Amino acid sequence: MTPADLTLYFALVLGIVLIPGMDMAFVVGHSLTGGMRAGLAALAGIVAGAFCHLTMGAMGLALLLKALPGAFTAMLMAGAAYLAWLGWGLMRVQPCASPQQHSTGGSRARSALFGAMLTNLLNPKAYLFSLAVLPQFVHPERGGLALQLGLIGLVTAGTQIGVYGGLAWLAAGGRRRLQGTDAAALRRQRLLLRGVGLLLWATALYTAWQAWAQSASPLG
Repeated sequence: MTPADLTLYFALVLGIVLIPGMDMAFVVGHSLTGGMRAGLAALAGIVAGAFCHLTMGAMGLALLLKALPGAFTAMLMAGAAYLAWLGWGLMRVQPCASPQQHSTGGSRARSALFGAMLTNLLNPKAYLFSLAVLPQFVHPERGGLALQLGLIGLVTAGTQIGVYGGLAWLAAGGRRRLQGTDAAALRRQRLLLRGVGLLLWATALYTAWQAWAQSASPLG
């Protein structure tokens, strides 16, 4: 791959990553509620999911999703339901009076990791993105197909780490400023949890609307 190919691909991926969506909401939500460790675990899950998208896109799963619009709609609805369930869980969580109790443990980091991977893998648009983009940047006639896919994966991962990692750092910093044991701090934490839950609900509703529009489309 030429430097021009990689630069163009980076610009394309950066534009996609900067658009608010399921992945961004998941990283920000876990960073706000669980701190930097949970946010980074969620980011790791998203990066792992992106590598799975590239691999399965190269294997032809994206072609199946395009050929079967019903599968596309079902995956969108599953993703929306999962986000809504996460949002409902955050709406019910009560803030802890002790900052140590509120700290992120290994179980929460693991939950963020696998939850982010599941959220990413339930996004069929990422498979279609791979279907549309890979043929433009991967050239089997040049040889080194695995190397080309590896470079694309590294650019994708680097872009996600830069954008989502920065958002995780900002969100985790905001969470630290809200911590405390007095009544006012608990109220702030409660409002934060409700706000993140509403953010996930809004993302779920938007995803469900996209699924409905896809199913109602004459082309669908």
